[in-house]
Amino acid sequence: MADVGEVLMSVLSTIRVPKPGDRVHKDECALSFSSPESEGGLYVCMNSFLGFGSQYVDRHHARTGQRAYLHITRTRKTKKEDDGNSGSGHPPKKKPTRLAIGIEGGFDVEQEQYEEDVKVVILPDRQEVTSEDLSTMLDVVKERVSLSMSGIMAADSVSHTLQVQQWDGEVRQESKHAADLKQLDNGVKIPPSGWRCEVCDLQENLWMNLTDGKVLCGRRYFDGSGGNNHALLHFQETGYPLAVKLGTITPDGADVYSYDEDDMVLDSKLPEHLTHFGIDMMTMEKTERTMTELEIAVNQRVGEWEVIQESGTTLRPLFGPGLTGMKNLGNSCYLNSVMQVLFTIPDFQSKYVSNIDKIIDEAPSDPTQDFKTQVAKLGYGLLSGDYSKPAPDPGEENGASEPRGDQVGIAPRMFKALVGRGHLEFSTNRQQDAQEFLLHFINMVERNCRSGPNPSEAFKFLVEERIVCQQSQKAKYTQRVDYIVQLPVPMDQATNTEELHEAERRREEGDLSAPTVRAQIPFTACMAALSEPEILTDFWSSAVQAKTTATKTTRFASFPDHLVIQIKKFTFGLDWVPKKLDVSIDVPDTLDLSALRATGQQPGEELLPEVAPPPLMTPDVEVKAPVLDDSTVSQLCEMGFPMEACRKAVYYTGNTGIDSATNWIMSHMDDPDFSAPLVLPGCSSGPGTTPTESLSEEHVATIVSMGFSRDQATKALRATSNILDRAVDWIFSHLDDLESMDVSEGGRSAAESETGRDPPPGPRVRDGPGKYELFAFISHMGTSTMCGHYVCHIKKDQQWVIFNDQKVCASEKPPKDLGYLYFYRRVAE
Repeated sequence: MADVGEVLMSVLSTIRVPKPGDRVHKDECALSFSSPESEGGLYVCMNSFLGFGSQYVDRHHARTGQRAYLHITRTRKTKKEDDGNSGSGHPPKKKPTRLAIGIEGGFDVEQEQYEEDVKVVILPDRQEVTSEDLSTMLDVVKERVSLSMSGIMAADSVSHTLQVQQWDGEVRQESKHAADLKQLDNGVKIPPSGWRCEVCDLQENLWMNLTDGKVLCGRRYFDGSGGNNHALLHFQETGYPLAVKLGTITPDGADVYSYDEDDMVLDSKLPEHLTHFGIDMMTMEKTERTMTELEIAVNQRVGEWEVIQESGTTLRPLFGPGLTGMKNLGNSCYLNSVMQVLFTIPDFQSKYVSNIDKIIDEAPSDPTQDFKTQVAKLGYGLLSGDYSKPAPDPGEENGASEPRGDQVGIAPRMFKALVGRGHLEFSTNRQQDAQEFLLHFINMVERNCRSGPNPSEAFKFLVEERIVCQQSQKAKYTQRVDYIVQLPVPMDQATNTEELHEAERRREEGDLSAPTVRAQIPFTACMAALSEPEILTDFWSSAVQAKTTATKTTRFASFPDHLVIQIKKFTFGLDWVPKKLDVSIDVPDTLDLSALRATGQQPGEELLPEVAPPPLMTPDVEVKAPVLDDSTVSQLCEMGFPMEACRKAVYYTGNTGIDSATNWIMSHMDDPDFSAPLVLPGCSSGPGTTPTESLSEEHVATIVSMGFSRDQATKALRATSNILDRAVDWIFSHLDDLESMDVSEGGRSAAESETGRDPPPGPRVRDGPGKYELFAFISHMGTSTMCGHYVCHIKKDQQWVIFNDQKVCASEKPPKDLGYLYFYRRVAE
């Protein structure tokens, strides 16, 4: 074996000293949840600064040729009693002042103390070099290796950088527009409820512009949730920079976004700016204590927290494959609960866990930034059982104390950082809505599964909406894709109304002994509220060419393999404060939705004619082509639909938003001219041109110079209205589609030609019987999604199991009536 000094000299050029900005992964393996505390320690590549557990370091060496690794091992110190402590050996715990876990002011998480051992290991022979060994080597070797070792150990690890964030996110800066914000004296006053987007009538994700009081919807997500971008478009048209999110306003502040600064900001004059539009945020304070203090005081009393966590009983800890706990990284319980449930679903197991070796072999040079790799790593960590081991009791040297249910578990730091990157909420340590995170994750799965199996199809289903014009009695049928059934809570259907009124009367009279009574809502009442017709008072009827009243009935056009039901518990009070309905719903173990199957057009029923409402025109200008909402067209194209079909959808729905355009596409996918160019009377549109404007040859040449074909460049520019920057972004997010383009001699791809071999692209949905059984549910404790705690219950081998972060136990009394998200799977007939 060669002298270790000579070996170090031969690899000296590959050993780097970390510079500012380098990402140093010294706390967690890039491909597993091994850490310096794990058996075998952690090996940090001294060139890329990626960390690897003992089972993956040889694979990294074989793949990259890197030989020098810094081997870090940590062993837990024996906990000793301090002289100044109480007899129990522990100082008194501070009272929490924030509804959070593991951060200053939140619920305490004990910090372990470790002894650390560091040395250089040279692969493949695993020759070891300590700091003492370096002192006998050449100065050039000693200096470079010592600087690299000390630099790696002194650098902030990526996981530490993430933990620095407070639970309520990064520190926001005062907006440069706040002090001198212009507000129009237009007489606008905003009511405390009943808000709608002034453009598309959306009733959620609404932002009020602080200059003119316009209430408009926020940004749209890939899966169709969110808004329709109208608040952003309003800024682009007017330049009015600041907007406040309705529903987040409390006496302590609100979420304010600066479109000009492209960030969440502080507005020191927010009370004044809100008062201008009739909103007095300061008068909503009904107590001297803050909302957080009230929340903590309530949640530490016996209530839903005790029931949902089954705190009143001694639970039996469980360990083994599929029974792995997840550490709370500071309000990450929403993520923990959702991912525990998803990896009980066979589609996600087969996509990511069964193929983990292949995924790791094909991972890019930096696997910490690869979605597929990190999801597979998380799934394997949860299902393998490798990390499902009892956590050592910090107070017992021999671990002789009674099992507490806590596990070593896994800490999904890399996963959380990756799926939250760039997202306004999920990139922070604030508490989040589990339903919103589920849709966000499905969105990412959709983006990363354009080719190959897509596990999110397990949830995808088609909804049929039947709208009947009350004046003409003609009907219109549309379909849309959805992933979650949102079940309304009809509070007027409570079965214990008298008890509720009596408890409310006693509270109003100041009776402190008045019991807390929870409304009992029948599940059948919730289903009836979902299926009953909705009255549309402002419907544009193509039959009478005017706005009139219509009824809308919603049914299932397909039934998914796995059905997710969200109980719509969260609402807003008249005082603008977000709150949660305290209800108990008798959610059944089995569900038969067959009666809600869509039936399509009825015999003898006439359909509303396909006539577009008057198009949006620019006044005093002769318009030779339709003025289309480019944003809506681009969003439809990003969903995978042909460009011309997207243009027609936006035109024939009169620029009324993404939802109506998507519905048009779903109902016209089988049309023979679905992908044909949009041609209007008096207008011509030949192949290869756009009706609005010809493509810029300069833009085409720029994209072609990047290595793409002219056909691909043309398609990207058409999909983004001839805007170069957006076309470049589009082309890189559609590589799988573009690589499969079959270019014909005529210069148009087969996908664009009328004789293309493939059917028009569109959403793929599964279908089957509408009979289901409950297998999991996620529960929320607290009074709003902005605070509180999530746990999940999952049925495994006919036994309900509670997953409460690192605690995994057999459930004795699963609180199925208090859930927030319910997960059903199809029952095989």
